[in-house]
Amino acid sequence: MQQLRRSRRLRVNDAIRSITRENVLTPNDFLVPLFAVEGKGIKEEIASMPGYYRYSLDLLQQEVKELWAMGLKAVLLFVKVPDDLKDNKGTEALNPNGLMQRGIKTIKDAVPDMLVMTDVALDPYSSYGHDGIVENGYIVNDPTAEVLAQMALSHTQAGADFVAPSDMMDGRIFAIRETLEEEGFKNTGIMSYSAKYASAFYGPFRDALDSAPGFGDKKTYQMDFANRNEAIKEVMMDVEEGADIVMVKPGLCYLDIIRDVKNVVDVPVAAYQVSGEYAMVKAAAEKGWLDHDAVMMEQLMAFKRAGTDLIATYFAKDAVKLLG
Repeated sequence: MQQLRRSRRLRVNDAIRSITRENVLTPNDFLVPLFAVEGKGIKEEIASMPGYYRYSLDLLQQEVKELWAMGLKAVLLFVKVPDDLKDNKGTEALNPNGLMQRGIKTIKDAVPDMLVMTDVALDPYSSYGHDGIVENGYIVNDPTAEVLAQMALSHTQAGADFVAPSDMMDGRIFAIRETLEEEGFKNTGIMSYSAKYASAFYGPFRDALDSAPGFGDKKTYQMDFANRNEAIKEVMMDVEEGADIVMVKPGLCYLDIIRDVKNVVDVPVAAYQVSGEYAMVKAAAEKGWLDHDAVMMEQLMAFKRAGTDLIATYFAKDAVKLLG
């Protein structure tokens, strides 16, 4: 019998592969994490994240201009807070002249049209390194949500376009949305870390911000990585409470969760290719065990194929250079 259908006709050369490709990456797919520190003239490479840096605000300004020139339009800002400003209630997080607030203004002054998203969580400010207030060895939920709401308000007042609560406290999206509405910030967006798992892939990030938990772990508030249906519940709660974008974190081990979420929500879905995922590629490439650029692009496409609308990734600059 003659073979009439041949799938390989659509793979015979680069031209046909390109025009029939189901998913395409562009600079608009990427959200760039940025780490800010106090001081001047500082560009510190993070030891466990080769090629990635902490910036003082003067050099952060230069970095943001470079990102914009490359076609990258959105950043996610984190800050490394000095130890002497940390306490159990994250008091420094509400300082209108704090590093985060000055960082937001620095970015907006440098590139007014850059979309600025900000990390909303207590762990960078906590003397315990946890995402919430600690009472008798337990991370308390509702008092933490109240502080997070005020933290989000402070970021918005400084000029943030979106706030990104990454803490996984119950009800914090409603608390933030209600506070922003009451204060007249109806157009401020919320990108919620809705399905954030208690993962071993976060280690290098905690090095970057010196935010590792001082006791125990984060399993009483971040999700159990064995669970799938729970992610849908968490996402739907956040959408109902006012989240504009929902996030799954980490990324590659959770592509099934990304697709499940994409199938049930009518808001954009983000994913975070976290520090451990980045570090593994860098380390293996340094050893000559894999092709850095090829693996990087394959992984990023996996996010897109799974249904991700926005990818937070430390590879953003590297990827955009390859995309031309």
